[in-house]
Amino acid sequence: MNTIGTIDRPHTHDPQKQAPMKPSTREPAGSATEDVITTGANASRQNRTREMQLIPEAMARAHMHERLREAERERPAVRLATARRMQRRAERASRRARRALAMAVMQ
Repeated sequence: MNTIGTIDRPHTHDPQKQAPMKPSTREPAGSATEDVITTGANASRQNRTREMQLIPEAMARAHMHERLREAERERPAVRLATARRMQRRAERASRRARRALAMAVMQ
């Protein structure tokens, strides 16, 4: 392959400056497939480029949506753990208060 650039980092994003699309060499001449070099080829190539550029955005949106759903599922568990922690803290404070009261009564 003698073209400059890669799929991830093309030499240019301008469809006018890209190499023209060529028909497949595996297709026999005069086959039923339509000739790809038409007036709408640049427009379709531009649409494909636009779609390709929007793929990471769509993937990021799906990833964020999944993270939000995961956070929503974990939220009750976090609340339960926090409630248990606060209950233990309240029980310790209650024991300390009872002990202090008992010490005060005994003296």
